[in-house]
Amino acid sequence: MIVLGIDPGLANTGYGVVARRGGHLVALDGGVIQTRVEAPQERRLADIHAAVEALIDEHEPDAMALEQLYFGQNVRTAFAVGQARGVVMLAAGQRGLECTSYTPQQVKGAVCGSGRAQKDQVARMVKTLLGLLEEPRPDHASDALAVAICHANSAPLASALAQVSS
Repeated sequence: MIVLGIDPGLANTGYGVVARRGGHLVALDGGVIQTRVEAPQERRLADIHAAVEALIDEHEPDAMALEQLYFGQNVRTAFAVGQARGVVMLAAGQRGLECTSYTPQQVKGAVCGSGRAQKDQVARMVKTLLGLLEEPRPDHASDALAVAICHANSAPLASALAQVSS
């Protein structure tokens, strides 16, 4: 199973590609899609969409996992993140790719064992779980890999439960 994890954002969209090989997880790719601040918003969203399409073409994932929108104090930022999530989901939908969302607490719990883990704890655990030589940077890439790990570890259980209840 190959999972494309996404930490959406208008300026920086993190991505991480994780594969389950035997009994362990392996990082295939990770990084950040950056958009130019001076570009019009529609151009930035188009750039995110195109980059996600390219990642789907390159890695042929079986599933996509996104971090759900965390609605803090800044409404403007929340709308921009929501729009970025939308174009990422559009890219998945256009390819018939299953897309699952996880809250930040679910991701932290799946990776660190606590939904209240700090970003540095998440990065350390991503490094450990994927057998990386160093912590993934920047934070958006680390978060995206964590989302992919969360899905890769929860998808088999969700599939088994779905079969039982059918």
